Amino acid sequence: MFDYQALLPQFAPLNSQQVQAVLQSSPYLQEQLTRHPEWIESLVTSQVYADGELYQRIQSELADIADETLLLKQVRWIRHCETVRIAWRDLMNLAPLAETMRDCSDLADALVEASLTWWYKDFCAKHGVPRSKEGEAQHLVVLGMGKLGGQELNFSSDIDLIFAFPEAGMTDGRRELDNQTFFVRLGQKLINTLGAITADGFAYRVDMRLRPFGDAGALALSFDAMEHYYQTHGREWERYAMIKARVMAGDKTQGAELMQRLRPFIYRRYLDYGAVEQLRDMKAMINREAERKGKAQDVKLGRGGIREVEFIAQVFQLMRGGRERELQLRSLLPTLACLKQLDLLSQEDEQALQDAYCFLRRVENHLQMWKDEQTHALPNDPTQCELLAQSLGFNDWDSFLAVLNNKREIVHALFRRVFAMDESKNPPMDDKGANNTLELWSGRLSTTKSAKLLSDLGYKDIDIIQQVLSDLHEGRLYQTLTELARTRLDRLMPHLIVIAAQQTDPDSALCRSITIIQAIARRSVYMSMLSDHPEALAQLVKLVSHSIWLTTQLAQYPILLDELLDAQTLYRPLDRTELYKALHYMMARVDEEDTERVMEQLRQFKNTQILRVAAADISKALPVMKVSDQLTWIAEVILEFTWQNVWNTLSAKSGIPTYQVNNETKQAGFAIIGYGKLGGIELGYGSDLDIVFLHDSEGEKQTTNGDKPLDNGVFYTRLSQKIINLLSTFTHDGRLYETDTRLRPSGASGLLVSSIEAFRKYQFEKAWLWEHQALLRARALTGSNTICEQFEQIRREVLCQKRDPEVVKQEVSAMRQKMWENFSSKYSNTFDIKKDPGGITDIEFIVQGLILMHAATCPKLVEWSDNVRQLESLQQCGILPPEEATQLADIYRAMRSCIHTRNLQAQDTKVPSEWFKQEREFVQATWRHYFS
Repeated sequence: MFDYQALLPQFAPLNSQQVQAVLQSSPYLQEQLTRHPEWIESLVTSQVYADGELYQRIQSELADIADETLLLKQVRWIRHCETVRIAWRDLMNLAPLAETMRDCSDLADALVEASLTWWYKDFCAKHGVPRSKEGEAQHLVVLGMGKLGGQELNFSSDIDLIFAFPEAGMTDGRRELDNQTFFVRLGQKLINTLGAITADGFAYRVDMRLRPFGDAGALALSFDAMEHYYQTHGREWERYAMIKARVMAGDKTQGAELMQRLRPFIYRRYLDYGAVEQLRDMKAMINREAERKGKAQDVKLGRGGIREVEFIAQVFQLMRGGRERELQLRSLLPTLACLKQLDLLSQEDEQALQDAYCFLRRVENHLQMWKDEQTHALPNDPTQCELLAQSLGFNDWDSFLAVLNNKREIVHALFRRVFAMDESKNPPMDDKGANNTLELWSGRLSTTKSAKLLSDLGYKDIDIIQQVLSDLHEGRLYQTLTELARTRLDRLMPHLIVIAAQQTDPDSALCRSITIIQAIARRSVYMSMLSDHPEALAQLVKLVSHSIWLTTQLAQYPILLDELLDAQTLYRPLDRTELYKALHYMMARVDEEDTERVMEQLRQFKNTQILRVAAADISKALPVMKVSDQLTWIAEVILEFTWQNVWNTLSAKSGIPTYQVNNETKQAGFAIIGYGKLGGIELGYGSDLDIVFLHDSEGEKQTTNGDKPLDNGVFYTRLSQKIINLLSTFTHDGRLYETDTRLRPSGASGLLVSSIEAFRKYQFEKAWLWEHQALLRARALTGSNTICEQFEQIRREVLCQKRDPEVVKQEVSAMRQKMWENFSSKYSNTFDIKKDPGGITDIEFIVQGLILMHAATCPKLVEWSDNVRQLESLQQCGILPPEEATQLADIYRAMRSCIHTRNLQAQDTKVPSEWFKQEREFVQATWRHYFS
């Protein structure tokens, strides 16, 4: 201990007892202030640094240093001066934890940046400026890792760095060097400046082991080499380390490009459940090492310590960061807050982790402030124990220890819950059944014994099942999997065999499930997820056993497997309002000008919501009409978001469409009209969208009002084309919808988007009767309220025109006859539910023909656009007898239900001719009665 008593008078007018307590808590402070009593005056009056103030001071202090010896001396002087200030403010309770962590990080940033700048200038003077092959000057990029990267550095920490540079090339001086040699030597000088032990000590211990290939790797690599390493050799623990990577010195602009290139390695597009397993294994290894080294009382690595809090946050980042971009954070406390916002942590758990983390980090800092040593272990010396407790605001060691242990127990309980994935909700697999099938899967049973086991489980076609299992286990796919992937598959398959055997058709359930397994085998994280979540595996097998279509969807888009985790949400599709909120919540986190990201998120949203509808459909939780409602609502909210997104991006560049009438400038609007199944609220799983675009621009000066104005016609054409492109472009997540705009005025030869007046004129003067039939199935979906109201008024006026019933009958009959001739089934042993006589189209034509005959005298008939309510209207107007209307509606629903079921099995609308025989006869008789 140093004799600091003589220093106390210099701290006036501060409380001498408080000053003495602080100095007793830190022999490091005693030593430094004994050597540098001139620092005391600045401590007494110290204030919080303004943003950038510390950085500017250090840059100016190092910029004009003449030689390396003075540089090393000054770097160490600055480091000690500033750490004394940091320790003083912390121990005096003048600085909250956030300030201490920020100042420690800012100090390291500034010393690294200033030292790098000094050496770069020195090297360029000797060797010239390093340049790319195109002649652009090159600079080193320094990545800060760990707590330095997260800007939450502790008081006496190593700094973990990685060096990179943009491109290969040469320096342009007389003593030229290739860029890699230049930057390797520059990095070596930087490390020595910070870490060499001199008479003044050292500034920072620099750890470069996190770089590619660790100690065996080059000290500095080009961006291309960095990207290649992480794509080819990157390991799971390196993803964990790279979460906190930050460009903390050097060329920040080029560094941002490097981080963008490395982001796909860190954050996977899909939900990465393998992260749970990887971090669980890492923590187990840390625990074993801590136990071996006697670190049970280590506040960082021990039970319930800092590392467990970090792992809790980072497992969610690794698992979900690719989809939830707001989780791509470096600092821990904001990450915890984000997890609460996303409902991944409850408010209580988030608050408990925040409190525990802050407490543990203060303990860690005070341990290190004792002698400026990198330690995380609680002291053994009784005197130091008491001083540590008092520095943290406790009366004695026991009361401190009680609080510390309580917080560590809370952290550890949460850690176990997160990494065990709440075993109370996910009971373990049936080990007995799994053990038997493990022998089967691994090929250790004879053919006879495996056949008996499969038969006992309930499988029917034993030879085929044996062959399917053998093809998977012995095939090329299995042999080329990584060891980790094979281990996960071996763990999963015995349970899959047992669960599939419990389905109504075990053979189909297992074969279809294996289709999914083959699709996800190389992304073994999904197998980890299914193994860790037996309920999710059971949901998967149940769904695919009932639907080939769902099997295909899950195989093509494995990201949907995440939805299997929560049966409560899986079988409860969102209503129209909930869909709107869910989509806008998701898209609020996406830059609306990032078209690729917008398309990706919209497709994931649609696929997720349709999976929920299909799950509810399969489980009979939704009747056919509700299934169509759900599918239509999904399309509607996507259409609404899509046109608004495209409108915003176009109008941001060109302005909003305007026009003048009687010298008054008005804003022009836009609307989307749905026809067919979309208009009739009867979408199926694979339905396309029949849409028409309308605007209300008229009069004079029809241009946008931006800096780069466009003719309104050009604006609306681009708007419509971009909407169609966004909907129908095929990406790795599929396409949203096929779109059909041929029902617009004049069909494919007409303008892509029409004015509302042109639409009115066309419908009254040029439209064919079949186009009015189509108008019966149309409704305004989204856009300008004024245009939507005008459309509905035009629709009513057009459909309620007085018509000659005989003419309507003749034209409807002629059109239906033409459709029978061109589209009906040509085989007598099959019945096309949709197109053949007596099918769905006949019912629709009966309804449409009768409405067009009678709407002039009963306008109520055109109120609805869906077939079932139109039938009800025909009954209410006395045009169809109640029993006839009811029976037609029942038949219509039954046939549509059959089509939905066949869609889920990836089957077409053709069924054996004996199906719906009585129903067809009734529909045909009704047709003959009204239209023969």
